[in-house]
Amino acid sequence: MFRMPVLFVGHGSPMNAIEDNDYTRSWKKITERIPKPKAIVSVSAHWYTRGTKIMDEENPRTIYDMYGFPQGLYEITYNAPGSPSLAERIRELISKETTFDNSWGIDHGTWSVLVHMYPKRDIPVFQVSIDAYAPIEVHYQIGQELKALREEGVLLFGTGNIVHNLRLVDWHQANKGFDWAYEFDDFIFQNIINRNHKNILNYKDLGDIAKLAVPTPDHFYPLIYILAATDEEDKVSVFNKSCELGSLTMTGYLWE
Repeated sequence: MFRMPVLFVGHGSPMNAIEDNDYTRSWKKITERIPKPKAIVSVSAHWYTRGTKIMDEENPRTIYDMYGFPQGLYEITYNAPGSPSLAERIRELISKETTFDNSWGIDHGTWSVLVHMYPKRDIPVFQVSIDAYAPIEVHYQIGQELKALREEGVLLFGTGNIVHNLRLVDWHQANKGFDWAYEFDDFIFQNIINRNHKNILNYKDLGDIAKLAVPTPDHFYPLIYILAATDEEDKVSVFNKSCELGSLTMTGYLWE
């Protein structure tokens, strides 16, 4: 039986939306490897809420949750349709209490990548929020519950960054990372390849390195949802495995 792949993308700077670089070219190439989804459910680092929220609008709006960037970035409209029926199905799949909430929209964590992957904007897209108050095990459980959507041609899409510490950004390290950033990213890589999700869920056991790499879990948790939706038989591929500005990693993973 065919199963839709699942995808985690390190989205990095919003500027990637309007740039042609190694990262954006790799995002485009992914679409050559996977079937066209019937819909895309995005878990974005940028919708970080109290409780779990689900968008169910027919036409979700594009939002610009970033400041001080060139005007061209704010002129992008990712006007893909939504899918109220799929949103309802997701609410039924998730055992945790959820609510429909359309106060947000398709944020740059999602559209800065999808504008390269699916520029025609013809695939229904909507987001599921990250509950800031839920333990990591709950996020993993939600990912397991959403796994069933793979059988229905739905792309589960997580977008964040495995290492994301804006306070320690070093503008002199354009394509380099601090030692601890590489170490944490490699720790996650090794445990993904070895399919040891327990170690990833217990990432805080790394101590100071984990605190530096994940000072807040908003950009890390999208990976947890996607990990939980994978299976033993999935083949995992890594792409964009690199560091930027010292304290950001762009590493992404595709399970197919």
